[in-house]
Amino acid sequence: LCLSFGCAAPLSPSCLSAQFRRPGDFMLGGLFPFGKDTVNLTARSQPTLLRCDRLFTDGLIWALAMRFAIEQINNSSSLLPGIALGYDMYDTCFEPLVALQPSLLFLTRKGTTTIGVLCNYTEYQPRVTAVIGPHKSDLCLLTAKLFSSFLIPQVSYGASSETLSNAELFPSFYRTVPGDKNLAEAVVLLLNQFGWNWIATVGSDDEYGRGAQALFLSMAGTNNICIAFEGLIPADLAEPGARKQLENIVKLINSTKVNVVVLFAHSLPAQALLELSIRMGLGKKVWVGTEAWMLSDIAASTPGIQSIGTVLGFVMRTATVPGFQEFVAELFSSVVQEEFCQKSRELSGLVNAEVLDTHCQQCDRVTLGDIWPTLTVTTVQPVQVAVYSVAHALHRALGCTSRSCPKTPIRSWQLLHFMNSLPFEVNGQSFRFDQSHGTNTGYKLIFWAWRDGTVTYLPVGDYDQSLYIRKSQIQFYTADKKEPTSECFRRCQPGQFRRIKGFNLCCYDCTDCSENTFWSSTDSTGCSPCPQHQWAPARSTRCHPRGERFLFWHEPLAVALVTLTALTAALSAAAALLFLKHLHTPLVQVSGGARSPFALLWLLLQSLSCCLYVGRPSAGLCRLQQLCYALCLNGCFSTFVPKALEITLLTEFPRCAPRLLRWVTHGRAWLLVAVSLLIQVLLCCCHLYLGPDFLVVDYKSLPSEVLLVCGTQSWAAFALLHGYNSCLAFVCFLCTFMVQTAGRRYNVARGITFATLICLVTWIFFLVTFATLKTVLRAVTQICTILATTLGILASYFVPKCYIMVFRPELNTKDYCQNLTEEEPEVNRQ
Repeated sequence: LCLSFGCAAPLSPSCLSAQFRRPGDFMLGGLFPFGKDTVNLTARSQPTLLRCDRLFTDGLIWALAMRFAIEQINNSSSLLPGIALGYDMYDTCFEPLVALQPSLLFLTRKGTTTIGVLCNYTEYQPRVTAVIGPHKSDLCLLTAKLFSSFLIPQVSYGASSETLSNAELFPSFYRTVPGDKNLAEAVVLLLNQFGWNWIATVGSDDEYGRGAQALFLSMAGTNNICIAFEGLIPADLAEPGARKQLENIVKLINSTKVNVVVLFAHSLPAQALLELSIRMGLGKKVWVGTEAWMLSDIAASTPGIQSIGTVLGFVMRTATVPGFQEFVAELFSSVVQEEFCQKSRELSGLVNAEVLDTHCQQCDRVTLGDIWPTLTVTTVQPVQVAVYSVAHALHRALGCTSRSCPKTPIRSWQLLHFMNSLPFEVNGQSFRFDQSHGTNTGYKLIFWAWRDGTVTYLPVGDYDQSLYIRKSQIQFYTADKKEPTSECFRRCQPGQFRRIKGFNLCCYDCTDCSENTFWSSTDSTGCSPCPQHQWAPARSTRCHPRGERFLFWHEPLAVALVTLTALTAALSAAAALLFLKHLHTPLVQVSGGARSPFALLWLLLQSLSCCLYVGRPSAGLCRLQQLCYALCLNGCFSTFVPKALEITLLTEFPRCAPRLLRWVTHGRAWLLVAVSLLIQVLLCCCHLYLGPDFLVVDYKSLPSEVLLVCGTQSWAAFALLHGYNSCLAFVCFLCTFMVQTAGRRYNVARGITFATLICLVTWIFFLVTFATLKTVLRAVTQICTILATTLGILASYFVPKCYIMVFRPELNTKDYCQNLTEEEPEVNRQ
C-alpha cells in the first residue's frame, strides 16, 4: 500500500487508487472522502494550515477500515472460504461530480468500460457486486439513484438523511448508522428533560443540516418546544456574503435571549459559527450538537472555544474494532520498507489513468501520530459492519458452508433479499437492517469536559428509544453548575392550557381547563372535550367514567318514601280486611258494600306501584309506570261513580230516581265499574300506541353523572291517559259537594267530595311540577303524588268509616247509616 508522495516519506493519498484496486472473485466498490483542499480555519488575514486536515484523516481512516474488514473476511476460514473479495476504492473529495465518476465506472459491464442500455438487467453483470460508501448524505442521494436503478447494494457508513429511508425510492440503499429521525427524537427528549422550551436551531445548508433540522422542527412543535430562531450556515464559506450571513445568525440568536442552541452541521460550518460567536461576544450558551461536529478536533481546536458555554451532543453508540489499531500501526511501519515501495510503484504503473484519473489536493504530510488520536473517536465500526453485511449476504446467496463456497455466479440484485431478511454478526454483536434499510444501535450523550485546556468526551447518558442522563456528571456554565433555564413562558401546570398573548406563539398565559374538558399533551393550545360518557372536573388531565344517577334504593330519600309506601299499603290492606269483616253492617252497605274493599284493593296496588319508580329505570319500567297509576286510580274512582250518581238522583232528581236507581245500584253498579275499567284499559292501549314514556339518558343535566329518567314522549297521550280519571273525579265531586244530610245521620257524600277534591288539588300541583322537572326528583314527584292521592282517599273516605267500625260500633246502625234509597223521597212526603 502506497500512501505517500514518495516512499519512505509521510503518507499521502496519491496512490490509493492503485494499491487499493485489487482483483478478486467478487469486487466491492469503495467511495470514501478525503475532503477538499485545506481551508482557512482561523479566518485571519494570514491563513495558517493545519498539519493535517481532520476531514482528510477521517477519510483515510475509513479507507483503512474498509481494507482491514476486507482482509479479515478474505483471511476467514468460515465466512467466505475459497472466495476472495476484491475492491476498488476512490476518493470522492466531497464533490458530487468526483463521486459520480467512479460510480459510473462501477456500473460498467464487467471487463469493459461501457454501460449496457438494456430493457432487462436481470443477467447484467456490472463491474462491482456491491458498493461501500460514500459517507455524506448529499453524495449518497446522488449515487443511490444510480445504484438502485441497477439494484446494486450500496451500504453507507455515514449518510443519515431521512430521505434515504424511503425503500421504495432507494431499494438497494443501506446504511450502518441511525437515521436523522432517531437523532431528532433524542434531541427533543434531551430538551424536555431539562425543561428547555425556548431555543434556537442552526443547520448547515446541505442535505444533512437541512434534513435533520426539518425533522427536529416538526417534532419540536408537538413536544411544546418553541423555536425562537432557525437559520442555515452557508454551504460555501468562501463566498463574499457568507460572513455577513453568519453575523446575522449570531445577532439574531443574541436578540432572542435563548440559552440553548441546537446545531446540526458538519465540522467546518460548525467551527465557523462557533468562532464568529466567540468574536462577537455572544455569551455562554448550551450548545446541543451531533456527531457531525462533536467529535471533530476542528471545532474543539477553535481559539477561545472554552468560553462558549456547555457543549452536549449525541454520537452513535459503537464498539471498538479489535485489531484495527495494530493493523494501522503495522501498515504505517511497512511504508518505510523498500520492498513495499517497489511494489507500490509497480501497481501505480498498472493504473489506467485514461479510464479514471481524479486527484484531490490534500494535506502534504500524514504520519501515524497525526491519525492515532482519532482512531479512538472516529466511527470505524460502521465501516466494518458495512463490509461485513455484504459478505454475509454473499455467504447466504452462494449457499456457503463453514468449509467451502460453491463457485456460482451471483448477480448484485440477488443479495438484496438476504440483506433485508437475515441478521448477521460482527465481532460477536448482532446487526440487522430494519424496514428503512438502516441499523439503529442507539446514541451516547457526551459532554465536553475541559481538563488542562484539553477536551475530553465524557459519556453522560444513553439513548435507545428512551433517554437516560447522568445529570450529576454535567457541569454547566452557570455559577452553581446547575442547568440554566431557557423558556419564554412559565411551564403550565397539569390541567392548564396555553392562551397565546401577543404575536409570539411561544409566549402565553396558563388558563385552567373548564369542567368536562381535559388537558392533553398532544393538544397544548387548548383543552379537549371529554367524550359524552365521561366527565372531568376543572383543571383535569383526564376524563373519568360517568356514574349513573337515579333514585337508588339505599339513599335516605328513597328509604323514606319506600317506608311511607309500605305504611300506606299496610293501611289499605288493613282497611280492606276491616271492610270485609263488617261487610254486611249498615255502614259498609251504605258505603257501597263489596265495592269498598274492591276499591281498597286498587289503592293497595296503587301504593305498591311506587316501587316502580325506585331503582335503575328501564324502557319497560318507563312504559309501565303511568299505566299502573292510571289503572289503579281508575279502579278506585269507578267504585265512587255509582254511589255519586245514586246520591245525585235521590237529592237532585227525586222524580226520576225510582226509575233510574236500578242502573246505579246492586249488580248494575258493578257493570258501571267494569265499563269504567274497560275504558281505562283502552286508553292505556292508546297511550302505548301514541307515545309511551321512554328512558332518557341525560348527559347534560348533571356535571359528573348520567341521569336516567323516564321522559314523556307525547303529552297528548299523557293527557288522554290521565284525563279520564280527572273527569271521573270531577263528576263525583259535582254530584256530592252540595248534598245535605239530616242531623244525626252519616253523610256518605261528604267522604266522596273530600276524596275527589284532594285528588284534583294534588293533580294540579303534580302537573305543574312534573312538566318542568328533568332530574331524579321527577320520580320522587311521581311517588309523592301517588302517596298523596292514596292517603287522601283513605283519610277522607275510608278511615272515618274504619274509626266508626272499631271505636264507635254503636253508630253502625240502620238509623245512623240509613241508605238514602230506603228513605221516602221528599216529593212523596209533600
